[in-house]
Amino acid sequence: MRRALRIARVLLASQYAYMLEYRAEIALWALSGVLPLIMLGVWQGSGGAVAAGLSPQQLSHYFIAAFVVRQFTVVWLIHVFEEDALQGKLSPYLLQPLQPLWRYLAAHIAEQATRIPFVALMLAVLALLQPTALALPSPGALLLGLLAVGAAFALRFLLQTVVTMLCFWSERAAALDRLLLIPYLFLSGLVAPLDTFPAPVKSFALATPFPYMLSFPAQLLAGMPVNAAAGFGALAAWCALLAPIAWLLWPCRKRRVSRPSRRIRLTGLLQRAGALMGG
Repeated sequence: MRRALRIARVLLASQYAYMLEYRAEIALWALSGVLPLIMLGVWQGSGGAVAAGLSPQQLSHYFIAAFVVRQFTVVWLIHVFEEDALQGKLSPYLLQPLQPLWRYLAAHIAEQATRIPFVALMLAVLALLQPTALALPSPGALLLGLLAVGAAFALRFLLQTVVTMLCFWSERAAALDRLLLIPYLFLSGLVAPLDTFPAPVKSFALATPFPYMLSFPAQLLAGMPVNAAAGFGALAAWCALLAPIAWLLWPCRKRRVSRPSRRIRLTGLLQRAGALMGG
């Protein structure tokens, strides 16, 4: 246990120091996550939310909470994993006793910690522009909301881990993650609260993991009425489903370890040989 805590502390400290070197880029990443605030402006100019039974204050609180949830549930595992596989950086990780996914998980957590000042600054600017748009939830709702944000991040990380395993067979596995972005945008409650959906569409959305990645934590943070037990139960069920799938897919590396990286190393050797022969 002490060894695991020491490894976790070292990983998080090193990854946080690494992320601080790219704080300007992370600030741009934080600015790129303002889609919920844009949708807030769109919905405020229409009467759709009122027709669905949402007041202007509830609408503002929901989209601001969705903005916060989205900032701290971003997962980019498949993109760095695919790049490491193509460039041959994955093979040394596989030779180490530490499972490589722990390294990527620590990088995500460190990146989220680096985002905190930028997100706080954007919320402060929003509070100056619209003082009534922000409202702190009760301590109980805040605690449940933070737990839901952590669980939503875990769910997104597990889902992308399953997709990432395709990198052992394909050099462009990230394309599938881009396809998953489409249902995530429309079924997670990012572009519209689920209460504004027709009943059949809302029922279909709740049968997928996407609403629990954003809508459920946002509703908790916004202080809106929501079945917390059902939401956490769904998060636990989806995590319990995806975790063994990711675990079963991971041993495939023993049979197909970084085939793209071997191809790149072979290409490099051929180039060097050509340069020597040409010299």
